[in-house]
Order: sequence, then structure tokens, then C-alpha cells
Amino acid sequence: MTAAQLLDRLVGFATVSRDSNLDLIAFVEGYLDEHGVEYWRVESDDGRKANLLARIGPAVAGGVVLSGHTDVVPVDGQPWSTDPFTLVDKGDGRLYGRGTCDMKGFIACALAEVPRWTSLELATPIWLALSYDEEVGCIGAPRMIETLLADYPRPAAVIVGEPTMMHPVVAHKGATNLRTTVTGRASHSSQVNQGVSAIHVAARLVTRIEDVMAELQAEGRVDEAFNVVHSSLHVGKIQGGTAINIMARECAFEWEIRHLPSDRFEDLLGRVNATAAELEAEMRKRAPEAGIVTEALNTTVPALADDNNAEVLALCRVLLDERPAGAVAYATEAGQFQRQGLPTVICGPGSIGQAHQPDEYIDIEQLEAGAHFMAALGERLQRK
Repeated sequence: MTAAQLLDRLVGFATVSRDSNLDLIAFVEGYLDEHGVEYWRVESDDGRKANLLARIGPAVAGGVVLSGHTDVVPVDGQPWSTDPFTLVDKGDGRLYGRGTCDMKGFIACALAEVPRWTSLELATPIWLALSYDEEVGCIGAPRMIETLLADYPRPAAVIVGEPTMMHPVVAHKGATNLRTTVTGRASHSSQVNQGVSAIHVAARLVTRIEDVMAELQAEGRVDEAFNVVHSSLHVGKIQGGTAINIMARECAFEWEIRHLPSDRFEDLLGRVNATAAELEAEMRKRAPEAGIVTEALNTTVPALADDNNAEVLALCRVLLDERPAGAVAYATEAGQFQRQGLPTVICGPGSIGQAHQPDEYIDIEQLEAGAHFMAALGERLQRK
């Protein structure tokens, strides 16, 4: 099967993160069975989802892990012009469908090369590492990485195939999602001296969150490799109050911190928490039951640092004709691999500008470039 044919099959599985990915995993397992490739499932606690590890080549240390996530973001409310879960070729040089660039295109390119890889005498293995729940906090990959390192010979490098237009990426920001709940005291809005408005306090804290970014820039905590050069803090959702004439007892907002590799998430959260503590003390002078609670909605996705990657970056540059390396603002599973001591870069077909969009697509030219990369990788890892 070609990469395009495999992409057609993969897109047909509606692996939105809220749903199971087991049908897709079973399809890949059947495909690997046809070519005599060993594989191992690494399941979620409830068994509804699974990672998949597969090894082509000898069971020795070294070699390259090709990592991709199988889940996709929802299509709810998006104005698609075609069925999101049917691959569509409109004759304009693009293939449309949810996940085409993010990141089933990369997986399809790797799977398409499996028959040829199995015919080669590889000196070191090529691993496939397919994860679940990347889009909702990189939840599945840690267990898969732990299994890989505990049960099998240690790989030499990891290439995470997020869409980079086939340019190597050596750094990305970390990411943490949070929810802050402010509890005040309700009262009639004409009696503002009797209550504490959770909305008013939350607004002050939201403003503080934005101000932290200005502080970071003023302190010179920037990295020019990124298009947003500082760590970013952003409030995306807020909800509170019951009526216009009632001082709000509760207000909650959800926000995120995307930190540079050179910053620590804990330090940035600490700046916001310090202000929250001051505001809470003020509230409790009038309402002892008042409070501010911030909770993490996911385990922090670690940043990817431009570090300990010389060999894998050199490999990518050989396979890609010396393309320059860069940095991206979005988070991936790459930082999780690097945190376990595995040299890691990001490189895959397609543009991140198409990811998560209605009528998501991948250029056929990019799919072909990904397929060429996979073929060249197999040639490179052959026994001399």
C-alpha cells in the first residue's frame, strides 16, 4: 500500500481523543502481521485505548524511534466542506481529512515503507511508537516510553513526526493547563459592602496573568528562536455569577502556561500564586470562607530543549539535504522522550498551520517528501 492509500485507511478511523483508538490500532497490527513485524500493545488503565510499539530490524540497542500520535481533535462546530473522516482528493494537490497533517500523514509514510524495511538487512532497528491522547495533554506516551526503555534495547534517537514541512525542529515550549476557582460571598448588588465578588477578584488575577508576560520580556527572559519569544500565559475560558444584581459567589477560569525550555513552569505559576495569596487575604478580611484554588488539568508536558541532539539532527540533515533546524511554540511528546535521556527532534510532513482546522489537509508533495525520508532512513540504517 502507498502512503496515500494508508492515509485513506487511517483517516477513516474517527480517533477523536474522547473516543477509543483501538480499531485503528487493530488495523495497524493486522498490517504489521502481513509483513512479519513484531509489535506490542501498551494499554490505558481502562483498556479503551492503546499505544503500539513495533520493531523492524534486529533486537539490538541503537536505531531510531519514529513516534506519532493516533488521536485527532474534534470536528464539532467546524464548517467542513467534506466528510472529515473520509480522505478526499479534490485535484488541487492536497488530501483533505481530519488528521491528514496532524499526524496520520507521518504514520502513513512510515507504514508504507515497512515492506521495504523488512527486506533490508538493518544494522539497527527502526521502531514505530504510536500513542493515544496526545491532543489532550500527551497522556499516553509516558507509559509507552517507560515500556520501551524497561523491556527492550535502548534506541539511539527519536524522531517525532509532527507537521514541520519536513524541517527538523530542535526545541518547543512546555505546556500546562490549569483551572482557577475563586470563591467569594454572594450578596445583593446594592449591598456591595456585604459581599465579595468572585468575578471582580478573578478579573484582577486574570490581569495579573497577562502582566507576568510583560515582566518576562522586561527581564530579558526570551529566546529568539521562537516566533513568540517569551513564555506565554493565556486565559481561554471564564465563567461565573448567576444574575446581574447578585455579587458572584464563584468564578472559575481555565488558562495555560507555555514555558520556554529555559524557564520553569513552577516559577511562572509561583508568580501568579503569590498574587492569588494576596487577593485571598484581602477577601478573607470580609468573608473568612472565601478562597482561591488553582489546580492543574494535566501533568506538565515538558519542553524540548536544543540539547543532546547532535547525532539525530545530523541524521535528519543528511536525509533532508542540510535543512536548517528551528523551534516551535506548540508542545509535543518530544519533551517526554528527551526527559528520559533519548536524543529527540521533531520532523514530519505537512504544515502546523493546517492542524486542527476545518478542511484540514496535507499537500501531496509533503506526503511524497515524507515517504522519501522514510526510504532514505532505511537505506541509512542498512548494515554496511
